[in-house]
Amino acid sequence: MDQSLFRSLAPLSLALFGVSAPAAAQDLSLVDGGKLLLTNGVATIEGTSGGGLATWSTIAGRETDRGIGLSGHVTLIELPDYSWQSHGVAVGIANRIELSYARQNFDTRDVGTALGLGRGYTLNQDIFAAKLRLAGDVVYGEPLLPQISLGVEHKRNRDAPVARAVGAAHGSGTDVTLSATKLLLSHSVLVNATARLTKANQAGLLGFGSAGDDNHKLQFEGSVAYQLSRRTVIGAEYRSKPDNLAIAREDDWWDLFAAYPCLAIAS
Repeated sequence: MDQSLFRSLAPLSLALFGVSAPAAAQDLSLVDGGKLLLTNGVATIEGTSGGGLATWSTIAGRETDRGIGLSGHVTLIELPDYSWQSHGVAVGIANRIELSYARQNFDTRDVGTALGLGRGYTLNQDIFAAKLRLAGDVVYGEPLLPQISLGVEHKRNRDAPVARAVGAAHGSGTDVTLSATKLLLSHSVLVNATARLTKANQAGLLGFGSAGDDNHKLQFEGSVAYQLSRRTVIGAEYRSKPDNLAIAREDDWWDLFAAYPCLAIAS
């Protein structure tokens, strides 16, 4: 089942990070847009700032500690087996607090028919998130001290009956993340590591937990990026996931990406 349903999000994530998200994302700093380009990341699949798959410790927007920043994204992805649409907005306050919302829509196409849902059945989810920068800075400060942020993501699956039908214990759940991110300017390299406490099935699109395993599990997300120029970055990500549902093995995700922020406004 895992080979036919959510077989791999790698091509989806590549499109999300490398094409769709940067082309459709826009940053607006209401006061003091002083951050270096790319140091606020783009939009993750949960709508938080970071990479395509991995949440980073970055705070959305280009504001520094004197400003308020906004970041919006719209992602449209068409694949042979599935399609993905998501949109959301994030607010960064004084480069310290991030508040975000994202809506995910996953069209199952023929897989929906195989599952008895009907062709083109769409799984939907709302995500409300908050992130707090605890210490450090992505660029400045101690060379070896990363920026560290604590995040909370509350996910509400809008298809809870379907999630329960495939074995999920709940239609909503909350993830907790702890991220460390550092841009090594002298080497043009960004590294990130995130610990995620979660019981989401396929990031929550198939609910949370199961009758046999309803505990939060510690998962890992990692990113490495190389900055070719002020506006161009390439890299790779990896994200481990819990395997709760008996109907299918849930594989980890990985991607390769290229990003170019072509829409950025500061005032």
